[in-house]
Amino acid sequence: MKRIATIQDLSCVGRCSLTVALPIISAAGIECCGIPTAVLSNHTGFPKFYKRDLTEDLAKISNCINSLGITFDAIYTGYVANVSQMDFIEGFIGEFRREGAPVFIDPVMGDGGRLYSQITDDYAERMRRLCADADVITPNLTEAALLLEEDYHDTPSADAIREMLKKLHALGTSAAVITGIPRGNDIGFIAYDGNDFYEEFSVKQDLECMGTGDIFASAMLAAMVRDKGFRRALETAARFTAESVAATANDSERRFYGVNFEQALPKLIKLLEQ
Repeated sequence: MKRIATIQDLSCVGRCSLTVALPIISAAGIECCGIPTAVLSNHTGFPKFYKRDLTEDLAKISNCINSLGITFDAIYTGYVANVSQMDFIEGFIGEFRREGAPVFIDPVMGDGGRLYSQITDDYAERMRRLCADADVITPNLTEAALLLEEDYHDTPSADAIREMLKKLHALGTSAAVITGIPRGNDIGFIAYDGNDFYEEFSVKQDLECMGTGDIFASAMLAAMVRDKGFRRALETAARFTAESVAATANDSERRFYGVNFEQALPKLIKLLEQ
């Protein structure tokens, strides 16, 4: 069985980060090894939360895993609790990266033109350096603007997004995907792998959801590790995310805890088996 190491936070309540990555990657038939950067009582969209920073534990976790000779078929990062943890992540990539095992970075920093809680001003610069070492990065529009040190626009043209993708690729990453792009009544992504552009859009549901980026990234990487190829992985992630959001929109008792991706897991499995 293939194995993915994912380095991001664990929220006890609320679907995001590890609580999204673990079940999605597992449903894809891949062992998901979570290395938590922090433990939160609940995600940061709630009015308050408790956070336990695990920076001092990360090297000890990594050293023990390395001493056991454990290897990974991909390395995947999400929310990083502070800038100093990016030094650890670079070291982890150096220790565990191997040929054919992609490094997949979701540069979680903000959304809607705003930084997430506790993201510091020097975070984007350090994240930019980390992304340069990636095979794939998946920023949303806010995060792409931060990485490029550009002003945020909530409805950029397709041509403007393609120019952003070229600049993201020039940072050093092999492929970049900008997610959460609005287009009329639709929402979707545009991607660039250094040669070609890819895109897919679906009808935007009338609700705001936290965690859609985590769902997309986790499903895309799972498909890549299942050898589906870049374009097919993009399609799989987009369709699974759209199905998950639709399930949430149809839930009369939905809360802002996150997306009802659990109901769409059979769809993901079917897409991966095709």
